[in-house]
Amino acid sequence: MPHLIHEMNYESARLAKEAAEKFSTPEKPRFVAGAIGPTPKTASISPDVNDPGARNIDFDQLVTSYKEQTKSLIEGGVDIILVETVFDTLNCKAALFAVEQVFEENSKKLPLMISGTVTDASGRILSGQTVSAFWNSIRHAKPLTIGLNCALGAALMRPYAEELSKIADTHICIYPNAGLPNPMSDTGFDEKPCDTSRLLKEFADSGFLNIAGGCCGTTPDHIKAIAEQLENVHLEYFHTRSIYQTFWA
Repeated sequence: MPHLIHEMNYESARLAKEAAEKFSTPEKPRFVAGAIGPTPKTASISPDVNDPGARNIDFDQLVTSYKEQTKSLIEGGVDIILVETVFDTLNCKAALFAVEQVFEENSKKLPLMISGTVTDASGRILSGQTVSAFWNSIRHAKPLTIGLNCALGAALMRPYAEELSKIADTHICIYPNAGLPNPMSDTGFDEKPCDTSRLLKEFADSGFLNIAGGCCGTTPDHIKAIAEQLENVHLEYFHTRSIYQTFWA
């Protein structure tokens, strides 16, 4: 649906901003992150096992698409740009390049968050990089946060969150799945709200994260439980007010 890029992104941002403003207070300001996903195509991996050099998209095509999406999100009122669920670092680089171009053209820079996804127990993203290699490939963008989301539940994500927290010189954002997909479960995923929230609290207590949330399979109950578990945890060097003062004061 490429012809709907502007409408979908603009309207989703506008509606989210409208909801955020409804509940925002001076003590607890609400912000909207415009999510830029990985697309269903990969710039690094061949779609044809018989032709390793084949590609179904290139860097310039990705940049063009990402620029259109970024412009629409900003027009809709987002406060943050979130490049997320990164399974191919080259796709991510195209997104970062596009976002930076839009910032320059608009003479306005928004905070940038980046989140990769470790696809299995190998500890690598789909295009082959380890967590540390991924971070070193994109750290030049100087994101407000670097983190991980999707693919794994919090239990399996723990070693990679710990690794990232040790090497990154910025804030850490972790929003895992509610465990692994399980068609026999009531929700389709293994972890209940009490499980995911308990695990993320342990991450916070261990100093692995500054922002927590939920990805695939998490429900409003999961997010509520996470918020309650982390409400009184001191997340060092980072809180919502500091973001507000840094970027919007």
